[in-house]
Amino acid sequence: MSKTSKLYDQIKEQFDTFHSEHEKNMNGNKAAGSRARKAIGEVKKLVTDYRKASVAGE
Repeated sequence: MSKTSKLYDQIKEQFDTFHSEHEKNMNGNKAAGSRARKAIGEVKKLVTDYRKASVAGE
């Protein structure tokens, strides 16, 4: 499995977590807001790594 494929899987997993926690937050669960922000921060980091890997052809 290539590095970009692994990063894609990690991005998808974190985004799914973000989506789930965001929905909980919109329904009044304040702690879910913190988890959503953490997950989207991880997505940001992974996207940066993905861009680097895709340019390098990995």
